[in-house]
Amino acid sequence: MPLVDVGEVSLYYETHGDRGDPAIVLVRGLGTQLIEWPHTLIDGLTRDGLYVVTFDNRDAGLSSEATATGKSPAYRLEDMANDVVGLLDALDIERAHVFGISLGGMVAQHVAFAHADRMLSLVSVMSTSGNPDLPRPAPAILARLGATAEGEAAIVAQNAEDRRVFGSPAYPESEAVRLAAARAAYARSYRPAGVARQMQAVVAGGSRVERLTRVAVPTLVVHGREDPLIPVAAGEDTARLVPGAKLAVVPGMGHNIPEALGATIARIVVNFVASL
Repeated sequence: MPLVDVGEVSLYYETHGDRGDPAIVLVRGLGTQLIEWPHTLIDGLTRDGLYVVTFDNRDAGLSSEATATGKSPAYRLEDMANDVVGLLDALDIERAHVFGISLGGMVAQHVAFAHADRMLSLVSVMSTSGNPDLPRPAPAILARLGATAEGEAAIVAQNAEDRRVFGSPAYPESEAVRLAAARAAYARSYRPAGVARQMQAVVAGGSRVERLTRVAVPTLVVHGREDPLIPVAAGEDTARLVPGAKLAVVPGMGHNIPEALGATIARIVVNFVASL
């Protein structure tokens, strides 16, 4: 099993493509796992000359749990950013594009804050600056983040319904696809305590507004126009704050990247990389 130690945690990772191509590291969102990256995204990136590294964040998938410290939060977004750099070190990658979705976008931003010399670019996707003045999701949408279920069948059903609610209206996934993805995620790793600790890190991180104005790496912000969880205004705010950032608002995209949308997102990223 490809596990690497990056300090206080071990990360499970996979690689795709030609090791000689420029690297891009994909950082998952809250509680999700590397198996949830669409094949169309990875294939699109590798086909156009990028070496793709995927991994499970600490407290998710097959990576290790956070070390008990007695602190609250147990760790911060800065620590998760250090995990990304530790993975680059372990794989002997000097610099990489860092692509993060949702919580992963926040982690990628922190890589830019503290480790700009290790980055070819920042790609912040369906994420936010943490600006407290930004629009919030509808209460019913926000409540789903804290909803719980008991037993495998109920947990899988809830996950599948979340995928529908948070999904992309123009790229809907069938119930069969959503249930299969939810079952696969549950079978590989079900770690609600890890999700809670990751959420605590997000809350503790607060606003990144001022720090984003000092980002000095090429930046692309991608956001779905129909994102129900992190409204598109958050992506627009992030792009406005980062000097020289490019913004791609994707019509019909919600808070996910389904297989039907993966090639489109890959093309947006590849075109951005080619412009650097």
